[in-house]
Formats: sequence, C-alpha cells, structure tokens
Amino acid sequence: MAEEFNLDKARETIEGGIAQAQELLNDPTEVDELLAQLQEQVKNLPDTFKGAAANVPLMVQMVKSYITKEYAEVSPKVVTSLVAAFLYLAKGKDLIPDNVPVLGLADDLAVATAVMKMCEPELNAYAEWRKANSLPEVTI
Repeated sequence: MAEEFNLDKARETIEGGIAQAQELLNDPTEVDELLAQLQEQVKNLPDTFKGAAANVPLMVQMVKSYITKEYAEVSPKVVTSLVAAFLYLAKGKDLIPDNVPVLGLADDLAVATAVMKMCEPELNAYAEWRKANSLPEVTI
C-alpha cells in the first residue's frame, strides 16, 4: 500500500524543493514555462478536485506579479515556497501516480493544501491588492 501523504509530508516536500525553486526563480522564462504547465494541469483536473485547487490561479498570478516586480509586498520565502510546490505539482515524482483514480491526486492535493496554508496571509493580501487596483479576478 502507498505511503500516507499527509500535510506534514507535504510541507517536507515543499521544503525539499526550496533550493531548486530558488535556482529556477533566476530564470523568468523557466518560471513562465512551469506556471503554464501547472495551469494546464489544473484545467484538466476532474471536477471533483477543482474546488480544492481554486486558489492555484491566484498563487500563480502572485508569483508572476512578483517576478515582474508588479507586486513586491510578499516575502521571497513565500514565493520560493510556492514555486517549490509548483515544481512538485507539475514535475514531481508522485508517491501515487496521478492516473490512479482518486488516490492519484491525493499527494498533489496535500501539497497544494499545505502551501495554501503556509501562504494564506500573503495570498489574501495579494487578492486585496488586486481588488484595490481594480485588476480582474484570476481564473484559469
């Protein structure tokens, strides 16, 4: 049976990808490619999982806004954590392959949930900033 993938394991996964994320952040083109790949994966999620991934588009946009220096009110650690999670979600070696019905997305959802909890205050502040600046709602 597959190893249980809980929020603690998800946090460890994110922390384990920090160095790779920091390196990736030095190349905006690679970040754009990663974000595009992640957005495509979210689009293709089964309807039952789309609610759990509802904040992923906002997280993606916050990283883009940070990289373009449009929005700088977020900690670089938060951006790095987001990119580390995105790397896992888009390119990680899953404990349970995504093609296994229902269970295959469990580890991905745990990572997405962990990064949302870790970044929630900054994500909320970014959403408020977008609203205050009359920017459109972020969707995929």
